[in-house]
Amino acid sequence: MSRRANIVGTGLIGGSIGMALRKRGWHVCGDDDAADRVADAIHVGAIDATGLDPDAEITFVAVPVMAIQDQVERALVRTAGVVTDVGSVKGTLAATITDSRFVPGHPMAGSEQDGVKGARPDLFSGATWVLTPGEQTAEHAYAKVGSVVRELGAEVISLAPDVHDAVVALVSHVPHLTASSLMNLADTAQAEHQIMLRLAAGGFRDMTRIAAGNPTMWIDICEANRDAILGALDGLMDNLAEVRDLVATGDRDGIGQHLNQARSARVNLPTGMPEGLELAEIRVTIPDRKGELARLTTLAPEINIYDFEIAHSTEGLRGVAIMVVARDRVEEFSAVLQTAGYQSSFRLLP
Repeated sequence: MSRRANIVGTGLIGGSIGMALRKRGWHVCGDDDAADRVADAIHVGAIDATGLDPDAEITFVAVPVMAIQDQVERALVRTAGVVTDVGSVKGTLAATITDSRFVPGHPMAGSEQDGVKGARPDLFSGATWVLTPGEQTAEHAYAKVGSVVRELGAEVISLAPDVHDAVVALVSHVPHLTASSLMNLADTAQAEHQIMLRLAAGGFRDMTRIAAGNPTMWIDICEANRDAILGALDGLMDNLAEVRDLVATGDRDGIGQHLNQARSARVNLPTGMPEGLELAEIRVTIPDRKGELARLTTLAPEINIYDFEIAHSTEGLRGVAIMVVARDRVEEFSAVLQTAGYQSSFRLLP
């Protein structure tokens, strides 16, 4: 007999959870306040049926931040299983809802895509999924949610709700506001320099990519996590002021120290790769053509690609794929790429 789950909110995250569960043999019911979104969820294979299954062993609440509390309380009344949510602000929620079956959660995964049509079953593969149990959360409920989340391919970590909110303000909420500020700055300047955005290089595009996210969702986040976001913004503004002073005074040593510290921290960000593995970075020029990324990444299926990103080029319809692989496989992979007609270069990572 199939295991049973509910998804409340059939958007990108809810739809991706539904797809991932169904791929693993679960029967998934979906509920949403918009009939067209439910219909789309069925059409793309995110859910099996509509409504809430009262006997589901787990219910995921994947609605906007300001609507989560009402929907969690509704799910706790109407279902017998555990209930979790996917919102990016946890403090008030964990303090307000004290039912032992509720386990607050937050998958650190997403996309610039909006809605269930952008959902995919592998969205959480290798992602970090934070659980922030309250004092009243039952051990069996925490264990159940953690087990299901791991089944989706995510790594589970547990944080206190207030710690989560402070950390996420720094690594997620403020970066989004910073990206939107940079994008607005360039957009305003475009009136005087029409060519500016056409010349936006890969670094600018990569840094502002997240500014394409759903504005309504981020308005709610700014309200719900105001204090933590303000603290992180104050820290960023102080740091930028220090950088401005370094540039204004021509302090080459200070600028170098600032950049080297940031580079070292960036290189050492966790990537999910085995500890101690020696790595190399391969750069491959690729045309902007349908199916090119799939072809590129499947040329050598036995070689693990530990990190992957695209740097867009300003010169025509092409870009550069940047892949991180084990150092002892880099020459082999380069040879495969050359045979397939790709121009590549590599460097060993420190």
